[in-house]
Amino acid sequence: MKLTFLGTGTSIGVPAIGCNCEVCLSQDPKDKRLRSSAMLETDGGLRVLIDCGPDFRQQIMRYNRQGKTPFFDKIDAVLFTHIHYDHVGGTDDLRPFAWFGDVDIYAQKDVIDGLHQTMPYCFKEQLYPGVPHLKLHQIRAGRPFTVRRPYESTVEVFEGGATLQGIMRDKREQRIIPPALDELEILPIRVMHGNLPILGFRIGKFAYITDMKYMEDEDAQMLQGIETLVINALRFKKEHHSHQLVNDAIEFAHKVGARKTYFIHLTHDIGTHDWANSQLPDGFEFAFDGQVIEC
Repeated sequence: MKLTFLGTGTSIGVPAIGCNCEVCLSQDPKDKRLRSSAMLETDGGLRVLIDCGPDFRQQIMRYNRQGKTPFFDKIDAVLFTHIHYDHVGGTDDLRPFAWFGDVDIYAQKDVIDGLHQTMPYCFKEQLYPGVPHLKLHQIRAGRPFTVRRPYESTVEVFEGGATLQGIMRDKREQRIIPPALDELEILPIRVMHGNLPILGFRIGKFAYITDMKYMEDEDAQMLQGIETLVINALRFKKEHHSHQLVNDAIEFAHKVGARKTYFIHLTHDIGTHDWANSQLPDGFEFAFDGQVIEC
């Protein structure tokens, strides 16, 4: 199983609009951070998107150009951690993936309610042509669910656009979607984002947590035995009311026994990527956009 970090930035991204600090002016690609999101791919062919923020279109296009598995293929599940815009703002950009069938979204009730409010056009009886077909699944902390694709299916994919001379195309291609050779059991875990209860996810010996301020001990127990942890670490200093800092994240990783930890949801206050990484103990690393890890 591998994870691609589509974005590792906080809600304003890096560089921040209007900022001329050394980090925001850095030309190192690792200092360019889109809003946090990740794509998980299993050896058997499943693909799961974790959060779909306002940078999703840019992220998924870049993901394709890097020569990985072609991005325009079925996404088997979208996991939402919470309803904040930097985590759900790209949901409408999932519409091309509806050519492969309904897009299955797994989220808490407050997220589902929020999507109905912000995207009502996706949930009417008579859908407007072209809207993403979203299938919402309500999940709850502490109750595992399974993502699978056991059967082969055939879909017709539309390829529009135009030639160099502006002649519009109307090409339709039959695409066979093979069954996945494995399945994923996913355990949602309650995370406290300040006073807001949100979700992290454990998948086997891997866990993904963002926007955490703290976690109750009974919930942290569900993470015992993980080997790879992805978790938020806003900056080194200056307390925040709803996000933990680097030392908090290090302490938490030790608490749950993670062998390798990657930090995400990073602000420009972290410093440049290479300098910031030099400040971390062994077993800890600031993730960067486009990075691929085995988990």
